[in-house]
Parts: sequence; C-alpha cells; structure tokens
Amino acid sequence: MTNPDLELLAALAVRRQHNLYRQRLTLESPQGACVRVADQPCINFASNDYLGLAAHPEVIAAFAEAARRWGVGSGASHLISGHCHEHQALEEELAAFTGRPRALLFSTGYMANLGVINALAGSGDLVVQDRLNHASLLDGGFLSRARFERYPHGDCETLATLLDLPGERRLLVTDGVFSMDGDLAPLPELVALADRHGAWLMVDDAHGFGVLGVHGGGSVEHFGLDIDQVPILMGTLGKAFGTFGAFVAGSEALIETLIQFARTYIYTTALPPAVATATRASLRLVRAEAWRREHLHRLIARFRAGAEAVGIPLLSSATPIQPVPIGDPARTLAIATRLREAGFLVGAIRPPTVPAGTARLRIALSAAHTEAQIDALLSALAAVWCAVSA
Repeated sequence: MTNPDLELLAALAVRRQHNLYRQRLTLESPQGACVRVADQPCINFASNDYLGLAAHPEVIAAFAEAARRWGVGSGASHLISGHCHEHQALEEELAAFTGRPRALLFSTGYMANLGVINALAGSGDLVVQDRLNHASLLDGGFLSRARFERYPHGDCETLATLLDLPGERRLLVTDGVFSMDGDLAPLPELVALADRHGAWLMVDDAHGFGVLGVHGGGSVEHFGLDIDQVPILMGTLGKAFGTFGAFVAGSEALIETLIQFARTYIYTTALPPAVATATRASLRLVRAEAWRREHLHRLIARFRAGAEAVGIPLLSSATPIQPVPIGDPARTLAIATRLREAGFLVGAIRPPTVPAGTARLRIALSAAHTEAQIDALLSALAAVWCAVSA
C-alpha cells in the first residue's frame, strides 16, 4: 500500500533544505506594539495593525457588549438568517465612508476577491492583473474560466497591449498598496487605460484603507480619484481597522449582482455580529482620530531616513510596509532570527510569497509605535546587518 505521508514528508524536507519552511509563532499577548512570543517580550514590527486599533479599549468594549447582546455566532449565511442589524448598519457606514451607494460584507478578504472576480467574469471574458497582486486576486483570475493575463509589476505599456485582447467583458484588477513591496499601484494611469479599453477597474485596497488619504479613505482618496473611476472597491477590516472580515463597495447594481452570484458570499456563514459592532467602533476611531495617520506617516519618514543613515537598503515605499531586500532566504531568516533574539519581531518573507531571489524582511510600522521604538529597531538592524555576512 502506498504511504502518502512519505511523499509529503519528502516535499517538506525540500522546503526545509532551501530555507523556505514556514513555522507559526504563538503569541501570548494581544496584538500591539509590544507582544510576548514564547515567553519573550518583543517589539512587534510584523503586524498589519497599522493604526493600533486591534486592542483599543473602545473596540474591545463594543465587541464585548455586542457579544452579550447578539451572542457569539451568526448562525447562518447572510441570505438565510445570519444577516442582523449590526451587519446592515456596518454596511451602510462603510458605504458612506467610501462615498458609494452600497457596501457588502464578506467573511474574509480572500473570499471577497474570489467572489467578486468569479461573479463578474467567466468564459469569453478577459481578466488582467498585476503580476504582484495578492494571491487571492490571482486565484480569482485562475478560477474564473476567463482568459487570464498578468502584466509585469506596474508596467502600463504591457497592460495596454493586454487590454486590447478580445473579451466580451474586460476586468482590470490591482492591489491599491502591494502587500509585500509597500508601493502604490499607478491608479490614475490604470483609470485612464480602463476607460480607453472599456474595462472595469477593481482595486483591492486592503493595505490602504485607514492609512492613506486625509480621511483614511485609502489609495483612491490619496490620488484624488472620483468614485465612478474605480467602480469596484474592496477593503479588509483586519488591518488598519483592527478587527476581521472584508467588504466590497460600489453601485447598487454591483452589490445586488454580488448578492445573487458571488458564491463565497452566498455559501458561507456571516461574520459574528459582535465583529461587525467592533468594526463600527473602529470605523468611528479611523474617522475621528486623524492623529493616528499623521503619527504613522511621521514614523515612516523617520524609519526611512534612519535606514538610509545607517546603510540599510529599502524598497521604495511611503506606506507602513517597509521591505528590506536581501535576496537569499537563508540570510533573510538569519537576520530575522537575530532580531527576534534582540527583542524585535519582523517578518522574514521568502518564496513563494515573493518571487525567487527577492526574499526580504517585511517591517510593518504602526501608529502604536513610538519614535524610541523605531530608533531601537534601526540600531538593532544595523548591528545585525553587519554581523550576518552577505
């Protein structure tokens, strides 16, 4: 009898051999600027809690009170009996926040992206995406049965050529902020190309919402674009908003289409009502406390200036995602391990999350950090960088 475990173990051994094996850390504290991992305190530079709201007292209090009122689980999908007052209120508030007629909650960002692309594109259609889009967007393209094409990162010239390919319906899909590079999609150029070629533009702004724009409206606000120029807007709630889930915002026709045809919306349990209530509290903080964004962007500038002063290379990024390119997975892992031993938790990002040869540290900044913590990270990073030979 064939033992499938032998084949699986062999593949796992190859991944270990190439320094690509991933292991989970177990946190023993809430998310925040400081966490405890394996009984060791660390300053946390590996979280997407960009505004420091994941453990905010008002968000926690809203969640606890809602759990007492609404219970823990939603019990069913939105279309059966799982859609409650708190879901409806949050959708309306997210629509107002994005300046769009409607918004629709999804249980995760991954499900939102799969659901949208597969509801809007199919056989005979054309889906075109940036090669560095998030895996959920790429998987949505692969699974859609449409003709699926990818263009080199940010290459609008190649994109224009691809948009000329035949397709009954053309869907252009991009991240607003790229999750591993931290740079922004050239949205004004993409808007122009989509208009010229009759394509619908979908923007996944998971890492932009709450962070970019004067009011936290994300990359669309950052570029000063009109609402109708980006007809399909997706955002997640587990990053700057500090809670969980995702939403899609757009026209009445778009949202009704997703309710009828997005399988990842129709066939899954709704978010717990308490999560929706907590998100309503975090949304109020995002709107009211602009100082969080202002402080965060001061920290970004301080980190980049400090890295340049001590000779640490960075990719070009004006967002909280600050990648330190290294290339070699073994060296990337060694530097991250040394930093953790020194009390700094950073992400060691290696293939297949990023292309081969582009392993990097992913340093994520938060409004919960202090200037002193940024300076301490820079000092530790400079020391470890020199100690771990290239």
